[in-house]
Amino acid sequence: MIYIKVNKVFLAAAYLSFIGVLLAVYLLWQQFFHPAFQPCNINSFINCNAIISGPVAKTLGIPTPLYGLIGYLVMIYASLVHNRKLLLSMATFGLVFCLYIAYRELIQLRVVCPVCITCQVIMITVFTISVVLNRKTK
Repeated sequence: MIYIKVNKVFLAAAYLSFIGVLLAVYLLWQQFFHPAFQPCNINSFINCNAIISGPVAKTLGIPTPLYGLIGYLVMIYASLVHNRKLLLSMATFGLVFCLYIAYRELIQLRVVCPVCITCQVIMITVFTISVVLNRKTK
């Protein structure tokens, strides 16, 4: 059995969350500035318009990518201070939120946002890491 030090596991969660921050900032930038070059918009099915300017652009009046940005920042903080419960709480909220967004995109709008899919994979991974960390004794 391979033993991985807890510090490295927290560090992996922090790195993944940092990538999530970059993706959320990218979506916010796209949403606020609407640049001419949009590499995420491939065709009518694979694009980020649902998150940038479509019906999923805001959740409760707040830009949807802002939820991800704040969540990922809190997860970075929780990882750096080794707060297992905070990491698990935010990753659980983030996973539920990502599943909600995925449902809206895939089922209701029939659109795939590559950036969102990447965020969802990161969130599932951080959630799994946080569950593993919370199973370990201090």
